[in-house]
Amino acid sequence: MLDADFFRRWMTATAASVDREAERLTALDSPIGDADHGSNLQRGFTAVAATLEKEAPNTPGGVLTLAGRHLISTVGGASGPLYGTLLRRTGKALGDAAEVSAEQLTEALRAGVEAVMTLGGATPGDKTMIDTLVPAVDALGTGFAAARTAAEQGALATTPLQARKGRASYLGERSIGHQDPGATSAALLIAALAEAAGE
Repeated sequence: MLDADFFRRWMTATAASVDREAERLTALDSPIGDADHGSNLQRGFTAVAATLEKEAPNTPGGVLTLAGRHLISTVGGASGPLYGTLLRRTGKALGDAAEVSAEQLTEALRAGVEAVMTLGGATPGDKTMIDTLVPAVDALGTGFAAARTAAEQGALATTPLQARKGRASYLGERSIGHQDPGATSAALLIAALAEAAGE
């Protein structure tokens, strides 16, 4: 079973990973976005980690809801609302339980991903974070390591796609050949989940 401490570890691991990879995320964002994806997420997840050190919700849902709220309030551009919605909706789906199973987390994350799809209007194949998150959640039933692999493959698979949503879609065919920064940061989130699980 997964308790609040597990979810705090997940968010802290995500913050550390985004911090390490911020420059790469921004470099990926330069040709097809605003060149601020890494710095925006870095600011947001740093705030999340700092807040979780001071305030420690005692339920998995509470940890994710708090994290999502902070991302919405501290991250500029589209990524704050999208990641904030993902975590808040996942947290809400987990409810007030003190511990949740991996199966419950999978279903809650699926609800979170669906909320992001509704908010952003993206579906798989549109060259967005959805191309990472959908296969990751599908693979999570097999295990955390399988979800990480699926997420990494999903992010890589955005390279040959033409963007149909978000800022990159304005570029049309010129978006082809660039790995999507949102899909890449989503893979970091899922890799951090596997890290928190020790896989």
